[in-house]
Amino acid sequence: MSEPIKTDVVIVGAGPIGLFAVFELGLLDMKCHLIDILDKIGGQCAELYPEKPIYDIPGIPFTSAQGLVDALLQQIKPFNPLYHLNEMVETVEKIGDPLFRVTTDQGKVFEAKIVVIAAGGGSFQPKRPPIPGIEAYEGKSVHYAVRKMESFRDKRVLVVGGGDSALDWTLNLAPIASHLTLLHRRSEFRAAPDSVNKMMALVGDGKIDLVVGQVTALSGGDGQISKAMVKTNDGSAFEIACDALLPFFGLTMKLGPVANWGFELKNNELIPVDSAAFETSIPGIFAIGDINWYPGKLKLILSGFHEAALMAQKAYRYVYPEKRLVFQYTTSSTSLQKKLGVAPERPAAPARAAT
Repeated sequence: MSEPIKTDVVIVGAGPIGLFAVFELGLLDMKCHLIDILDKIGGQCAELYPEKPIYDIPGIPFTSAQGLVDALLQQIKPFNPLYHLNEMVETVEKIGDPLFRVTTDQGKVFEAKIVVIAAGGGSFQPKRPPIPGIEAYEGKSVHYAVRKMESFRDKRVLVVGGGDSALDWTLNLAPIASHLTLLHRRSEFRAAPDSVNKMMALVGDGKIDLVVGQVTALSGGDGQISKAMVKTNDGSAFEIACDALLPFFGLTMKLGPVANWGFELKNNELIPVDSAAFETSIPGIFAIGDINWYPGKLKLILSGFHEAALMAQKAYRYVYPEKRLVFQYTTSSTSLQKKLGVAPERPAAPARAAT
């Protein structure tokens, strides 16, 4: 077990609601670490539909999903949150009153007085391709994410997929793999045009192979793949020798390890909370955003922002039990404005006349 990282608050999920929670907690002098299973900040907004239009953010007639994420990142910049991406929280243990030990699948350990679950509909899980026996190779030679590029150096790599993730890793791994093949079921790609153009240039230069078809079977032993059987669209079949298979078939939402943290779930997928502070049945653990449930709940970003604000008020009492909480407005509080770096400078005192 690694040395614990000590902080006031651990936020599980770095989507818009988790990001705004940093703002509300930061105004009350609580430091935050955010953990997200994705390799980028922004949750569903950044991963699934960055260009999706959003029309119901108060005071903002229109923004894109990625635009909202970018604005939130700018808003919370004064509070210097720390992000731990490509990690999934596996366990949360109560070790004090209040104090929690949070452990990730990468062995990272946190100790925090407050845990805020802002994981949307749960954690993103990769979609497993329909290849018989693929489970035997997962984690050793079949990988759904690239955590360390160096582990693919000088290997024969087969990337499967046609979206941004498949193209991005094709471009990143091509210089270090001994040989790389990109396999997609059709000749059209869903990735950014610039990435597609760069990939096609590598194909034209003979630096990578592009195959249109689908993997039908894998061959190897002891978890190590040696070749993939491929069927092309014209019905022909052949083998591709490979040491590593990277299938990028998209993501699905699952509650994941959260289901084992001791909550009585609503419909086996939502965490019940009170509607005063959005605290779960475990004191000190809060759930905000789409992952929670209470009477009248609306799954809106707007609602999640409201929940983050009320959550922070209750969280303060755990983190600073000896301090009195004074409610303040950012529009009129000089102390809050200083935290945000927007406090107006005081006019200089008038010079006194010489006598």
